[in-house]
Amino acid sequence: MDPLIIAGRTFTSRLIVGTGKYPSFAVMQQAHEASGAEMVTVAVRRVNLSDRTKESLLDFIDTKKIALLPNTAGCYSADDAVRTARLGREAGLSHWVKLEVIGDERTLFPDNEELLVATKILVKEGFVVLPYTTDDPIICRKLEEAGAAAVMPLGAPIGSGLGIQNANNIRIIREFSRVPIILDAGVGTASDATIAMELGADGVLMNTAIAEARDPIAMAESMKLAVQAGRLAYRAGRMGRRMYASASSPLAGTLK
Repeated sequence: MDPLIIAGRTFTSRLIVGTGKYPSFAVMQQAHEASGAEMVTVAVRRVNLSDRTKESLLDFIDTKKIALLPNTAGCYSADDAVRTARLGREAGLSHWVKLEVIGDERTLFPDNEELLVATKILVKEGFVVLPYTTDDPIICRKLEEAGAAAVMPLGAPIGSGLGIQNANNIRIIREFSRVPIILDAGVGTASDATIAMELGADGVLMNTAIAEARDPIAMAESMKLAVQAGRLAYRAGRMGRRMYASASSPLAGTLK
């Protein structure tokens, strides 16, 4: 057993997936099952909270097996993000929140100053805050000090599929962080997820890489296996890098 523990809650899966961009809710549901994820993100602003008689993505999530992680996608200020998080909690989604405060429409990079303000407010109000941030070790440390239950540095811009662009920063964040690190955004394929885990991430959050794959269900399964493989490799400890070759079969003791 190698569980992921966030704010005292235990998860056997280290993969967190999203709910957007799928061709249908039915495909989303099948992809979730194939991924083995035990937590999925839900954009508060995209969920019909006023009329539950209409079809909703919530109808396709078994909340007895999968925890909801409401997110504040689309918020551009701390005040807006705090209001959205409160709305999600009041609607019964969860007191957990993937906190997003976007600073730029084109890149969708986080506004870390506003993010830190929102984190402090929500932590005081009893939220379990998982902030989405840049791969900056300093802001990750400040978010942790502000009470974040985990930090979620990006690997690359949201939806870009570029993979991890600054592996060394992820290593540094891992070295100094005392809370779980969830790599969030930028994963394009299974190898990206494996690399994230090999760098020491405690988990990976993704959406587009699965939802926009030609076969989302198959990709979801591959991501499950990739995260498992990367975690196992990290725990096993990779061999050291060498400048020159080293024979697999030592020459000592060979017949002449």
